[in-house]
Amino acid sequence: MSLPIFLIGARGCGKTTVGEALSQALGYAFTDTDHHLQLSTQRSVAEIVAEEGWEGFRARETQSLRAVTAPRTVIATGGGMVLAEENCRFMQEQGQVIWLSASPEILAERLESEPEAAQRPTLTGRPIADEMSDVLRERAHLYQAAAHHQVDAMQSPERVVEAILLSLSLARAS
Repeated sequence: MSLPIFLIGARGCGKTTVGEALSQALGYAFTDTDHHLQLSTQRSVAEIVAEEGWEGFRARETQSLRAVTAPRTVIATGGGMVLAEENCRFMQEQGQVIWLSASPEILAERLESEPEAAQRPTLTGRPIADEMSDVLRERAHLYQAAAHHQVDAMQSPERVVEAILLSLSLARAS
């Protein structure tokens, strides 16, 4: 398979960590839409949101998704990438979409242990555990609808990569 692989899921689910490991396992390139966006604008996600609002950020996020999509590439997307239907459709048509799912408790624990405020701005200003519960309640159906495969991201990155490789090999076999 040479199609791109898109990793979707909430902040803290491991898209970047798993994406880097998956790209190595497959011999693919790796890219991250948020990182591309920051390099191309020379601003952090938080700065873009502060200056252009969430709507401006989401428009730039869509541009970033299209700019980094290439064959034989693992692409870690921003947690809100699925909020735009056009992004979901684009990813589904261009490659394989993998939802890295995790409980809000695990996501909050990970975000609290490695806070990156400039990279991961709070969406609500509320405690991270409450915010992650709300985010998953609002987005789980979007992740589900966009994904070709759902993988439990509450295990080690190595196990997540194994699960993705198995899902992809089963998809090729069918």
